[in-house]
Amino acid sequence: MHALFLALAVYTAAVLPAETGPEALAFTHFPDRLHAFVWRNWNLVPLERMAAAVGTDASQILETGRSMGLPHPPDISKEQSARSYITIIRANWHLLPFDQLLTLLEWDAEKLAYTLREDDFLLIKLGGFKPVCAPLQYHAPDASVKLRVEEIKDLVHQYFGEEAGSWKTPPFSFIKDLCEPVTHSEPVEAINRFNPRFCYSYFALYGDPFLEQDPFPDGYLQRLAESGVNGVWLHAVLYKLSPFPWAPELSEGWEQRLESLRAMTERAARFGIGIYLYFNEPRAMPLAFFEKYPDLKGVEENGYATLCTARPEVASYITDATASIASAAPALAGILTITASENLTNCWSHHRGDMCSRCAERGAAKTIADVNTFIASGLDRAGSNARLLAWDWGWAEPWAQECVALLPRRASLMSVSEWDAPVSVGGVSTKVGEYSLSVVGPGPRALRQWEAAKNAGLGAVAKIQANTTWELGALPYIPAVANVAEHITHLRESGVSGLMLGWTLGGYPSPNLEVVYALGEPLADGRFRTADEALHSVAEKRFGSDAAGTMVHAWKKLSDAFKEFPYHGGVVYNAPLQVGPANLLWREPTGYKATMVGLPYDDLDAWRVVYPAGTFLDQLEKVASGFRESALLMESALEKGNVHATAVQQEMHLAQAAALHYQSIAQQGRFILQRNELAKEANKEKQQKIREEMKELLRQELECARSLYELQRYDSRIGFEATNHYFYTPADLVEKVLNCARLMESL
Repeated sequence: MHALFLALAVYTAAVLPAETGPEALAFTHFPDRLHAFVWRNWNLVPLERMAAAVGTDASQILETGRSMGLPHPPDISKEQSARSYITIIRANWHLLPFDQLLTLLEWDAEKLAYTLREDDFLLIKLGGFKPVCAPLQYHAPDASVKLRVEEIKDLVHQYFGEEAGSWKTPPFSFIKDLCEPVTHSEPVEAINRFNPRFCYSYFALYGDPFLEQDPFPDGYLQRLAESGVNGVWLHAVLYKLSPFPWAPELSEGWEQRLESLRAMTERAARFGIGIYLYFNEPRAMPLAFFEKYPDLKGVEENGYATLCTARPEVASYITDATASIASAAPALAGILTITASENLTNCWSHHRGDMCSRCAERGAAKTIADVNTFIASGLDRAGSNARLLAWDWGWAEPWAQECVALLPRRASLMSVSEWDAPVSVGGVSTKVGEYSLSVVGPGPRALRQWEAAKNAGLGAVAKIQANTTWELGALPYIPAVANVAEHITHLRESGVSGLMLGWTLGGYPSPNLEVVYALGEPLADGRFRTADEALHSVAEKRFGSDAAGTMVHAWKKLSDAFKEFPYHGGVVYNAPLQVGPANLLWREPTGYKATMVGLPYDDLDAWRVVYPAGTFLDQLEKVASGFRESALLMESALEKGNVHATAVQQEMHLAQAAALHYQSIAQQGRFILQRNELAKEANKEKQQKIREEMKELLRQELECARSLYELQRYDSRIGFEATNHYFYTPADLVEKVLNCARLMESL
């Protein structure tokens, strides 16, 4: 067992969450749970591991899959398995109890527990609990099962032929494409209005980037540099990069990680790219830890407690660890801090610092500022030139301004640009929290914070989402390029000096990123490009001179349509935006609540939040219609003379995929409304009318799934996001067709 997992197990009373949730859902478009299990894992897990999980041999699993019309299973590489574990966990969440899931993954309980907690809040994305699943054991099919299996096979072959659920372009093949060396690399000029311009890796593994697959291969760095990016960020944990004084076993491998960081920073610098570390510190410890160190304990929450930063030894730990990291990696470009995130860190990180006698007296602003000061002191001690970017994410309005004033002078204040930007869509008024391309920033909160930073002698940095957001995170970027251009022209006047180009989603080298750079690049006469000039410059380079005008027109049409998106923080987290047509439909209400960018279920009220149901669905259809029209314009560009056809087709396919997502959500919502209406309707004639309307929605949804299936099979980027892996696969879209067909039968 890895020492890190062992140490955490020692400190943690419960390794895995108790399986005490509601009963798992039954997927009735399959004859039984075994067939659902084989289907969902066919392209994800080797036959032998599937067989071991359910107590049989590979030949029986093979026979089961083939009986449903699935093609011969692909070879699953170790790299694919390493990059698919979240997809596997999500696919089996309602199928297997933990012990069988561990067999399927070939993990121990400690590793799964750590992943559920630390891998970008995975357990929260799954609902915060494990549905109750009875043990699943292989059993030979009886006559009724065989009959249903034959029906499935006939449907599969009818709609998808002999290769149902398979990829034409292998999953994750975009990684190889992005990492191929660029032979004619043309790095952009260094002078720009915005510095830094940094993003997350498009395909990094979130867990331990210094010991796992390289998140920034040379070819990828070259492509980022050509797109105008000069920085990348990755997640770091202090006790993994330096010795943890109270439990050194947690730091196993820290020397190798530091060496990896040093090499990574030096290699990236050759391409003009700096490495930024994301600090969310100090990490809370399980309560068992404080049995030995009670004086370090701060605020308690859900079996964990903070390392109180009012204690001098905790302050020294943060400073010392930062100094050792910066000394070991002198090319480090910067440190990004979040001090009030979902993770429990300092005593005021969850706004409950009054529960700590020490920090109640210090107050929120000083506690938050002190964490940044301790890090700054470490950088100073190391003689580092690394920038310190203090992100105000999660800071409460009453103490945000005071906190800015208390930050160390070497810090720059970073704020979500679109924060508090007003939204008025479909007669509903609200405000942006974050993650918006549909609403163009900056918003009033960010402007206030940046002004306060400048008054305090600090730099100001904007966090934006240049490529994509949770408005649709399953694409490498949303081609709402005109919205991006409009946002950046506003930021040129705001006084911000740098840009964080996105959270974990958004690191694909794209026209969006190129437009950001073009708008910050001074021309020979000293002026900056207009938005139109930047759009045309990038479009000509990307698509060819003859196609550029048409593509810019398409970008503008798509961007205008996107402004009709029914934005709300709850919408972007709860609605099926990431899974689109892959989200299953249900004849009866599931009773399950939608989870954060995870499992939407049929929770329409959570999807729409403040929007009336009809308004919400109408707005999504408006967005989908505009995206389809944009795609048609892009298709017309292929008829031009000097055109880069492949680039145009890829852009068109992204617009089409986005349209399918939004159209599908509208159809799903209308199905749920009709389903609920049918349950209340007593009149037989009206019941039949509702059933026919539901059938028509199911036919439309079936076709959406088929269309997205064809797009994803040939473009492995579609459906993928770094911290969620594949939200859906071609096999999931085939399953959705089975789901729709079965529901039509039931009506």
